[in-house]
Amino acid sequence: MKRGPESKPTQELAVFLEKASKKNGAPIWMAVAEKISGPRRRRVTVNIGKIGKIVNGGETILVPGKLLSGGVISKPVTIASFSASKAAVDKLAKAGGKYLTLRKLVEANPKGSKVVIIQ
Repeated sequence: MKRGPESKPTQELAVFLEKASKKNGAPIWMAVAEKISGPRRRRVTVNIGKIGKIVNGGETILVPGKLLSGGVISKPVTIASFSASKAAVDKLAKAGGKYLTLRKLVEANPKGSKVVIIQ
């Protein structure tokens, strides 16, 4: 028997992502919905330093979990995640980057083009 998240906001976000995937023909949103619908103990955590090492700058990064503030980032990137620590958002802003929620990213880029998922 499959059980989904018990948190109401998480359920609503997963349904929103699934509908956006079907409406826009973008399988990326369905993949993210499946990731956040899984058990909380398996949810991804990514340090901002890992993103700083991987990206070139000017890219849109999606973290299907929590963004943490470990490490240094010096490139201006747009990062969207399920949740983020306040320190991570502050570090990103100092580097000239931008933080979005998953819902805002879907509204800004319904097709999910040029979005990179980092786990």
